[in-house]
Amino acid sequence: MAHTLSVGASSESSKPIRLDSDAIMRARIELAACFQLAAQRGFEEGVCNHFSAVVPGHDDLFFVNPYGYAFAEMTASRLLVCDFEGHVIDGVGKPEATAFFIHARLHRSKPRLKAAFHTHMPNATALCLLEGPPLLWLGQTALKFYGRTAVDEHYNGLALDTSEGDRIASAMGDADVLFLKNHGVMVGGASIAEAWDDLYYLERAAEVQLKAMASNRPLKPIPHEVAQHAYEQMRLSDAESARAHLDSALRILRNQGNRFEE
Repeated sequence: MAHTLSVGASSESSKPIRLDSDAIMRARIELAACFQLAAQRGFEEGVCNHFSAVVPGHDDLFFVNPYGYAFAEMTASRLLVCDFEGHVIDGVGKPEATAFFIHARLHRSKPRLKAAFHTHMPNATALCLLEGPPLLWLGQTALKFYGRTAVDEHYNGLALDTSEGDRIASAMGDADVLFLKNHGVMVGGASIAEAWDDLYYLERAAEVQLKAMASNRPLKPIPHEVAQHAYEQMRLSDAESARAHLDSALRILRNQGNRFEE
């Protein structure tokens, strides 16, 4: 199900790139923590899913996981740094090919998205397998995403070239969450914390929606005016709440003795 990247193995820059700033190290640690958190919650699928984040201070470089490692194996030092041409600037290994073509093209065309998480997590992906709109406005958790989602109706197979990466980026538009029909989801954020927060709550919203649908009882939608109002209330503290959510998760991982910071 996975293909290794072959468009560019490594790059020897004529000008050394500093990758040891405090901001870069913090981003490494936070992204590695997100892999560990996703693994604990069953969000990953084998070694095939991928998270990325723009390297602080380097808008043309991004972190991504190397091919062949499960999310539970990811640590700060294991992350790769790649450029948009497919060269590995720092780290050992190569990204999985679809990881490169999706994330490089997304970060290139959507500079507002500093982090992008692609998973086949079971509940949100199940919604991608249904005809019609994936996420319904039925519960408060779902309203976090009101007006923030897009749907890609055209599954084209694996993203193994720049044109498919560009097509997915175009389908995302101004949304923060893209439901890829017959495939999975892409969640983007202005920070790693915000991307993690959205990924977590998206799966929670999908889970309770599927439970409600399985009851075979009529679903009770929330009127537009109320849904919009609730979303605007949440938006006021979203970034702050996301930061607190990830900080809490970092503390829990450390208390568990998780070695994500190595």
